[in-house]
Amino acid sequence: METVQTTEASVPEPPSYETVWAILRDVAEQQKETALQMKETDRKMQENALQMKETEKKMQETDRQIKETDRQMKETDRQMKETDRRLGRLGNRMGEVIEYMIAPNLREKFRDLGLNFPSVNQGSDVCDYENKIFFEIDAKLENGDKAMLVEIKTKLTTEHVNSHIERLEKMRKYADLHGDKRTFLGAVAGAVVTSNVKEYALRQGFYVIEPSGETFTITPPNGQAKEW
Repeated sequence: METVQTTEASVPEPPSYETVWAILRDVAEQQKETALQMKETDRKMQENALQMKETEKKMQETDRQIKETDRQMKETDRQMKETDRRLGRLGNRMGEVIEYMIAPNLREKFRDLGLNFPSVNQGSDVCDYENKIFFEIDAKLENGDKAMLVEIKTKLTTEHVNSHIERLEKMRKYADLHGDKRTFLGAVAGAVVTSNVKEYALRQGFYVIEPSGETFTITPPNGQAKEW
């Protein structure tokens, strides 16, 4: 019978004191580094939180400024509308004042130009609902053969001149529909009349009425006055 020989298992030698100390030292260093990193992370988190609060504060301030700007813009818009309304009322009143200053003396001024109009009417209008013809006349001078329609504005513009042409065309149409065979002439007046607007009105065949000292003058159109 064979006999089996056994050997004892080898047991590892325990680590030396120096090795254990080195391991403990490394662990301590790692813990120290981790603690520093956590502290730095905490500092950054606090810094970020502070920045977020600052950002939130700035956003709130910006929002307040936007709301204040919006309020100021609305207030400015309100004031501008109120100013426009007052200017419009002032312009209308100025127009009325000019009408009453000019209209009573038109007859004499046109007589100096060889045009005799015994009748002068202020503030008339035409409302022909059947034929859809509507317009207002600031002043109208009349005789048996002719009538002069005068448009009076605070500041005369080319748009006013063009509107007066349309008014005279309506007058002609209305007159034809009602058997009125008179000839119609046109004149435009303004407290302020620039040179280019004056020349434009004269080229359209209108008489131009404008201030001159304490009275006003009437300039005849270029060539023959236009008749409607």
